[in-house]
Amino acid sequence: MPSTRRSLLTAFLTLPLIDAVRVRAFAQSAPELPLTPSCDDGGDPTLEREAGPFFRPNSPLERDLYPHAPGGERITVAGFVFDSRCRPLPGSLVEIWHADENGDYDSVGFRLRGHQFADARGRWWFNTIMPALYTGRTRHFHFKVQRPGGRVLTTQLYIPGEPRNAGDRLFDKALLLDIRQTGDGKFGRFDFVI
Repeated sequence: MPSTRRSLLTAFLTLPLIDAVRVRAFAQSAPELPLTPSCDDGGDPTLEREAGPFFRPNSPLERDLYPHAPGGERITVAGFVFDSRCRPLPGSLVEIWHADENGDYDSVGFRLRGHQFADARGRWWFNTIMPALYTGRTRHFHFKVQRPGGRVLTTQLYIPGEPRNAGDRLFDKALLLDIRQTGDGKFGRFDFVI
């Protein structure tokens, strides 16, 4: 029976915290991908990237974004927020925005935009869609992450194997999501270190 995004999210949510940093939780469904930057890599902070011209403040407190784009390919994007000593940062703000299935950003409302706060174990997740390509860029998700009382990290996460990654001036392999294909869409994992 193929795994689903829901089963992978459930497995992610039940990970013991100590294993979350060192164990590849979803390796049963796909070949091993390079590790995303994490505390295993020495606690280096997640790389910063520009917000781009499409950021809009005051996004809604929302984790389920896919209903706003029913024609898009579904993906759950999830991870942890850690400090440089691998300690979870509960209550951290995690905000996402990205292009829709046609490569367009909503510049009037808050379609495919939302934020949430990491739970008591530093976990966050969004149910959304895969962004489409648009002129001059590879596929990517925009994020802002802020620990309580800390400064804001602005960055972008990328899709492994995208042909346009190599030509995108902002792309860095350290910002690749670890993506698994499931029976009902994709599941992507990235742990922010701030």
